[in-house]
Amino acid sequence: MSVPEKRAVPSLLHIDSILSHLQGRAALAEVCRFLQAEFAHYPWVGVYRLEGATLVLEAWQGAEATEHTRIPVARGICGQAARENRTVIVDDVTASPEYLACFLSTRSEIVVPVRDGGAVVGEIDIDGTKLKAFDASDRTFLERVAAKIAPAVRTAASEPPPPPG
Repeated sequence: MSVPEKRAVPSLLHIDSILSHLQGRAALAEVCRFLQAEFAHYPWVGVYRLEGATLVLEAWQGAEATEHTRIPVARGICGQAARENRTVIVDDVTASPEYLACFLSTRSEIVVPVRDGGAVVGEIDIDGTKLKAFDASDRTFLERVAAKIAPAVRTAASEPPPPPG
């Protein structure tokens, strides 16, 4: 699957619109909802915020919740992307020793750092249900999305935690 530029540009403009109307966790939740609805090969989309040495799930959209709401930076594909400050694409999660299993349906994953001044402050995590679901066009598009949502990730850090449940 891929994100052609003719779909990327209107999607980025829509994300700009979301971010002009919402802030913090609410903005992140709406961006997750939009990405999951707009791109069929993005069945589960989450945004984590880096808090010390732990990634904290701030927003997500998909068929089911993940048990991985807090991920130590030392573990998983999410941790690897944060540690190495780079986008990580895994074509087949069963072949990756770093992978932390979330859903039985997950076959591939892309994790894109969200940066503030070059430092990782969070990340976008997308699970795919097909092998090799993500390519360079996904990387380019999601890196552009990550740059746009950095202020919302920073704002989420100062918001009270969401109610349990």
